[in-house]
Amino acid sequence: MNAKTAMESVTMLRDPAVVMDPYRLGAMHQTRLSFVRSLLRKMESEQWKIECVQWDIATDGFGTAVYELKTPNGVYQLVVFSTAIADEERNDRVIAEKWDVTMALVKGRVNQRELDRLRQNVPLQEAGRNTTQVLVLSRANKSVRVFEHVIEALASGHQPNAKEIANVGYILRTTAVYGNGKFGIADFETLDENPDFRLSFSAQMCAVYMLREFSLDWVHFLAKQKGGECAITLKPELQRYIGVGNATGLGMAPYLIRHPRVVDNWLTHREMALAAVSEQPIDEDSTVRILSLLNKARKHLKEVVTIDEHQQDLNARSVDELPGLEQDIVMLSRDRSCWSAAVLAAEKYTFETQEILVTCLLEAFPEVVDPFCNEMNADESLSLTPGVKVAAMLSLLETRYQWALSIDFSQPDSQYWFWYRSQDKEEPRMAVRGEEPGEERELGLDVGRQVSRFYESLKKADPDMSLAEFLLENNAFRMIARRVWTLGNCPMGDIQMNVLGKNVLPMHLLRCKLSMFGATKFDPRSDRWVRVTLFQGAPTYAELGRVADIDSWLFPVLTSSNEQGETV
Repeated sequence: MNAKTAMESVTMLRDPAVVMDPYRLGAMHQTRLSFVRSLLRKMESEQWKIECVQWDIATDGFGTAVYELKTPNGVYQLVVFSTAIADEERNDRVIAEKWDVTMALVKGRVNQRELDRLRQNVPLQEAGRNTTQVLVLSRANKSVRVFEHVIEALASGHQPNAKEIANVGYILRTTAVYGNGKFGIADFETLDENPDFRLSFSAQMCAVYMLREFSLDWVHFLAKQKGGECAITLKPELQRYIGVGNATGLGMAPYLIRHPRVVDNWLTHREMALAAVSEQPIDEDSTVRILSLLNKARKHLKEVVTIDEHQQDLNARSVDELPGLEQDIVMLSRDRSCWSAAVLAAEKYTFETQEILVTCLLEAFPEVVDPFCNEMNADESLSLTPGVKVAAMLSLLETRYQWALSIDFSQPDSQYWFWYRSQDKEEPRMAVRGEEPGEERELGLDVGRQVSRFYESLKKADPDMSLAEFLLENNAFRMIARRVWTLGNCPMGDIQMNVLGKNVLPMHLLRCKLSMFGATKFDPRSDRWVRVTLFQGAPTYAELGRVADIDSWLFPVLTSSNEQGETV
């Protein structure tokens, strides 16, 4: 089934008020549509090649490595620098100035002069300056305990304790993956015509995947330096289980507000894929597949380690609810229902459980879902239709924006926070209105408040007045007018959240975007930043094209283990 056929088969999408509920967005999981998943399928089908072409890492583990990526369309290199830093300098926050590893994904091959320039700038990250040859700029820190445990075990000739690895899930943890024109690197737009990285965030995800290859090579190299002939390498199943960590804070949240047509496109196609799958019959084959995935999800949640008590409770509730959902599906299969009935049946459970079912449904029907992966890019323009009347705009606001119109912005708690951008790191921050400095630099993320003000002003105007005439007299509303009118036809674009409200949880925004990336194992460290894992369970490069099913890594879990915790 091609994309056009798949889209034409869709009949009914879920209501935007259901989909765009921030608590539901804060329960999303990786799916086949996630960028890490579509990237690996592309890498396998097009037979991309990855090779370490330079390894100037000293016996102490510090130095330079260069990995070359060859695609049918071009050549790229990932240049990695590992540096000695003190334990107290290892910080996941954006205020950090030193990292264990820094890297750049570069278009083309790097000569010695360019390598020297990268060596001077990449380790500085935000403080450095790069050229548009650099597509992605990133940095990472070790998970010191896992890093040292793996090296010690391999050097002594035995596999590390798998449960020790499971508690973290990675060796290296990125703290930023820039691919947006910051600090001199290439803008998003330069990839629009690039057949390798045209799809959303694929260049960033590819850089992270290659970093994973480096992390495995790095511990194998250091184990060999320490253990000599006694040293061994990680078993393939443990290599596969090790992903790349990521620590993400508020910097990611505004993207979903500032790029509403991107969000609409992502979530609309996700909903279209779900609608297409929902029309499939609950037959024996799909029932077996879904029940197997739900069982794997339950095991996965039991293995997730998080310090956040609320997330612990959510995970535990899903573990308890999933057997009931499985029983519901068995009953529905006897009635020859369609999978839409299972989606409805799941509404009695928590959002976490509902979204696990959505993920499993999308996973079980690749021939239906995969065509939507190529439709995730979007036209971001916002515009007004000529001739629109004030009455038409009022009607649209009352239909699509009740979530904003129902908020009383005269109450202090409705405008408790303001958002601004820090001058040093160019990263968004939140501060208490009236108590903390920076309010004069407030970012325009307050969609709900702008909608409310726009609506109140429109109600005072003549309904038959043209909107253009109204905006000439009320110029301050031009931007929100374009947004509202455009998104009236893109209903999944505006997240129905007041980002100024005292009880707002930016975590929901972070999780929504990270799930689209393909992150797993959400571990909130506060209401403003989270640790996740990327590519955990994914085939390593050596396995691409050599394993029967490269898409079998949804909800990664440990295999059976012996009493030492070694994977067998």
